[in-house]
Amino acid sequence: MHFSTVDYVIFVLLLVASAGIGLYYAFSGGRQRTTQEFLLADRSMSCLPVSLSLLATFQSAVAILGAPSEIYTHGTQYWFLGCSYFLGLLIPAHIFIPVFYRLHLSSTYQYLELRFSKSVRICGTVTFIFQMIRYFHAFPLVNVYLNLFVITVTGFDLWGAVLAMGLVCTLYTALGGLKAVIWTDVFQTIVMFAGQLAVIIVGTHQAGGIAEVWKKAQNGSRISGLDLNPDPLERHTFWTLGVGGVFLMLALYGVNQAQVQRYLSSRTEKVAIMSCYAVFPCQQIVLTMGCLMGLVMYARYGEESPLDKGYVKSNDQMVLYFVMDVLQDLPGLPGLFVACLFSGALSTISSAFNSLATVTMEDLIKPHVAPMTEARATLLSKMLALGYGLVCLAMAYIASLMGSVLQAALSIFGMVGGPLLGLFCLGMFFPWANSTGALVGLVSGLVMAFWIGIGSFLSRMSASAPPVMNGTIIPDVGNMTTALMTTLITSKPRPSGVQALYSLSYMWYSAHNSATVVVVGLLVSFLTGPSKEKDLNPGTIYPVLGNLLFFLPQRYREKLCCVTPLDDKSKVMDCQPYLMTRKESNGVANTEEEGEQKTTQPTCNLTHTVQETAL
Repeated sequence: MHFSTVDYVIFVLLLVASAGIGLYYAFSGGRQRTTQEFLLADRSMSCLPVSLSLLATFQSAVAILGAPSEIYTHGTQYWFLGCSYFLGLLIPAHIFIPVFYRLHLSSTYQYLELRFSKSVRICGTVTFIFQMIRYFHAFPLVNVYLNLFVITVTGFDLWGAVLAMGLVCTLYTALGGLKAVIWTDVFQTIVMFAGQLAVIIVGTHQAGGIAEVWKKAQNGSRISGLDLNPDPLERHTFWTLGVGGVFLMLALYGVNQAQVQRYLSSRTEKVAIMSCYAVFPCQQIVLTMGCLMGLVMYARYGEESPLDKGYVKSNDQMVLYFVMDVLQDLPGLPGLFVACLFSGALSTISSAFNSLATVTMEDLIKPHVAPMTEARATLLSKMLALGYGLVCLAMAYIASLMGSVLQAALSIFGMVGGPLLGLFCLGMFFPWANSTGALVGLVSGLVMAFWIGIGSFLSRMSASAPPVMNGTIIPDVGNMTTALMTTLITSKPRPSGVQALYSLSYMWYSAHNSATVVVVGLLVSFLTGPSKEKDLNPGTIYPVLGNLLFFLPQRYREKLCCVTPLDDKSKVMDCQPYLMTRKESNGVANTEEEGEQKTTQPTCNLTHTVQETAL
């Protein structure tokens, strides 16, 4: 099983095309001369590219490898994750997007300053940076998962491939800005679909057709029914996937800067909402393709997996082995699937570079440095994207030396999405929450996330010890053969106390940690003096409680601060002057517009702009 010339050509074309898209947008249009164009694509993107980019951002190589191996090992219960996509995308479309878009933000964390204070904004930004560093480990993960494949199959150097991918990704992100990232995401999404589809079609044909695949999966108990077990300790049930998955989706598609930045790059609010809608069928297709690939794998190998036979060293490598096993006689298709994997890694990492450059510039540099020209600010943004790219490559090299310990440590950072979701929900849905409550709530959520994450990791490590065995020696019978029968003790008592917390299904992490932030934040806010309605900035509150508590008398609703309606759609809340005042005129200001950016009124201006919002 080796790469042919056609396979190499397809792989190289992927890298060349991705770099070409970045260079095109670097030297066309406005040539990325302003931060508005570099970081937000000049707010000019249409529905299709934004929706495909939203899909590709977190459809990494790890997901492409992980979903089929999950189905092969545990069955199709994982498919019920698709039930969470409906609310997980509907809520961002009708709550988070309108609030963020009408505030004319560049960074999601500007909202936290408008709603709470500058200190909450900085804490949220730093937390997000740590969260996105978690995605940097996609490079070492690709290193691990592709190690067997790249060295023994393709024939080219592993680090040569990783370095080429990293440099190309850094190049088009630093030169072409968000517009290049979005359009390369579109191209890479098409490649990902094509690679997975090729494997499914060829594998199904070789297995005897889809009916035979389904029959073998049923006989092997890989077709799972609806598991309504409410136990939160169960790894995958309908409730953990369909309900717990909603909070995971909200953390990704509701408040994550990488996704919100794409919403904000849309031409209008309606385009942003439609882009979020369009992700739903695309996500269902991706999930279904992953499930089908896992079933085709089972139809080919059954219970005699390549892992059990020692051909591979991990479940994820089984997918690579399966691909080469199926496509070995079809030149070009192995190269297409490798391009599919690298496309997943490129889309994830480029999104991380761009979003990190945005929050670093908008939240950490602008508010704390003297005013700079637009050209200088844009150059600094490009240098930040380049710097994050080089840091990513350095981390990949270090991770390859340190092994899985660092990868496990980095994966813990992925748990901080729940506390960030809780922080934004606390601000939008609970008007009486104050900045002290927000800070204490965020810290409490992060402590809880790390506590559960580290405790769960250590519990799994201790559970990996050899199981206790009962040995029974059978007396000599017949041919005087002595047999040793061993029975594994498989019935384990239900965990209780702290162990139950450590055994919580990973699908509930986001919900649990976000709930911790909200509960602690509300308690601290009441103890330190809740916010009053007159102190809130217009447009930062979504009146969920005002609608739910409509039956309360007016005076009680006023005390609960639930009477502020979300501003009418005919109003666009431009809070940039307010942010400039809070920053005491620090940040980017064009020499011609610098005087206009300053204001003495410490509230958001509500400007009627029928032209932009007549959607």
